[in-house]
Amino acid sequence: MAHSKQAEKRIRQNEKARIRNKAQSSKAKTLVKRVLNAAEDGDVSTAEASIAEAFQAVDKAAKNRVLHPKTAARRKSRLQRELNKARAKKA
Repeated sequence: MAHSKQAEKRIRQNEKARIRNKAQSSKAKTLVKRVLNAAEDGDVSTAEASIAEAFQAVDKAAKNRVLHPKTAARRKSRLQRELNKARAKKA
């Protein structure tokens, strides 16, 4: 329990930030999963269409420090690698 007005305000602010961060993180995860599932199923055209959207969501999360910038870079790299594997299988 907060003992001061300032502490009460920080609790309110932290809760708002947590909800915003969770939404952004969830969106990035969903879009990444969409690309991975399409790549695994061999649906390269869908994966290619949604990879830009996934990259954008991951970059935005990194910009706002929801994700660490190196974590974002690693996720994007792995995503691109999976897409390249799917392209190679198809060809």
